[in-house]
Amino acid sequence: MRIVDIRMRTVPISRFVDSSIPSGGLTTTLIAVVTDVVRSGKPIVGFGFSSIGRFGQQGLIEERFAPRLRDAAFIDIADETGENIDPFKAWNVLMKGEKPGGHGERCVAVGTLDMALWDVAAKVADVPLYHHIARLGPKTSVKAVRAYAGGGYYYPRDDVGRLVDEVKRIRDLGYTHFKLKMGSLSLAEDLNRIEAVAKVMSASRNVAADAMNSYGRRGALEAAAALSPFGLWWFEDLCDPLDFGTLADVARRYEGPIAAGEALFSVAEAKLLEQHGGVRKDKDILLFDPVHCYGLPGYLEIVREFERRGWERNRFWPHGGHLFTLHLVQGLGLGGTEVNPFSFQPFGGLTDDALITDGRVCAPDVPGIGFEARTATRRAFADLLGGG
Repeated sequence: MRIVDIRMRTVPISRFVDSSIPSGGLTTTLIAVVTDVVRSGKPIVGFGFSSIGRFGQQGLIEERFAPRLRDAAFIDIADETGENIDPFKAWNVLMKGEKPGGHGERCVAVGTLDMALWDVAAKVADVPLYHHIARLGPKTSVKAVRAYAGGGYYYPRDDVGRLVDEVKRIRDLGYTHFKLKMGSLSLAEDLNRIEAVAKVMSASRNVAADAMNSYGRRGALEAAAALSPFGLWWFEDLCDPLDFGTLADVARRYEGPIAAGEALFSVAEAKLLEQHGGVRKDKDILLFDPVHCYGLPGYLEIVREFERRGWERNRFWPHGGHLFTLHLVQGLGLGGTEVNPFSFQPFGGLTDDALITDGRVCAPDVPGIGFEARTATRRAFADLLGGG
C-alpha cells in the first residue's frame, strides 16, 4: 500500500444557508489522500477538510506538510500489519522538525491532513471510523451520542423572525438543544433573541449562548450577570481565548456552566486554561476542535491531560459540527457533539438518512467517516478529484 496522490482545494464556506449573506470571507481547504488500494474497482481515497470557523490552509499543507507525507517511506507510516496506515505514525512524519510553540495556523493544516488519514485507515480496515478508534475510548461502546444544533447567527434583516424560523426547523429535526450567537448587538437585543429561542426550545435550559470571544472583562461580567436568571445550558467563549483572568473572574461569579477552549489549539494552551481560567470540572464544558488541535493525536493529548487532572470525558463537547467530530465523540466516549444542520454547507450536518431522536444520533455505519453518505459533501469531494 502507498499514497499515490494528495489533492487539495480551498473553497468559500458560509455561516448561512443563503450564501449571499456576507460571512466574513471564510474558507476551508478540502483534502483527498489517494491510495493504491482498490476496492470495488476504485482506489480508496481519504477525505478531510479544515473544520469550521477558521480559514483554509492550502499554502501550509501544500508547501510544508503534504511533501513530508508524500516523501515518507510506507514503513514509516504503516501499522503493525504492514497493510494499513497508522495515523499516529503519519502524524509524527507530518510534525518532523517542527519546533515547540508557534502554533499559529499550522495546527489546522496538520489536522486537515490527519482527518483524511483517519478516513483512509478506517476504509482500508472496512469499518466506520468510530469503530476503528474504539480502542482509544471507553471499554463499553457508546451506541448513540447527545447532539445539539449550532447556528443562530445574526440575520441582516428581520433577525428575530428569521432566527425563530431557523430554530423551529431545527426542533422539528429532533434536536432538543440549540446554540445561538451573542455579543455583536446590544445586551438587551441579545437577551431578546435568547428569549425568542427559549420559547421554541421549551425552556432556556435547552439553549446555549456563544459570545464568540466578543467581550472584555467589564462586558463579560455584565453579560454573565444578565444571563444568570435564564439558567442557560451554557455560556460560551465569553472573552478573548487567552484572557484567562477574565474567564476566571466570570467563573467565580456565574453559577451556570461555562464553555471554553474552541480557540485553543495545543495541549500547552489547554493546560493554561485549566490552571488559570477558573474552569470547573463538575460543570463546565470543553470545546476544543479536534481538527484545529493538530488532529486526533493532538486532541487526545488534551483529553488525557485533563483526565490526569480529574476531568471526566463527558465534559468534552468538541467544536466542529460535522461527521468527523461525531465519530470521535462516539468512539472516544465524549460528552456529546455539535451539529451544524444549516450552517457551513456542504460540510456541516450529518448524512442524508441520519435520524435525530430526542437529541441523540449515531455515526454512520459505513467505512470511514462517511462523507460519501451526504450528497452535498460527496459532490464537493468528487469535484476535487475530478479537478485533477
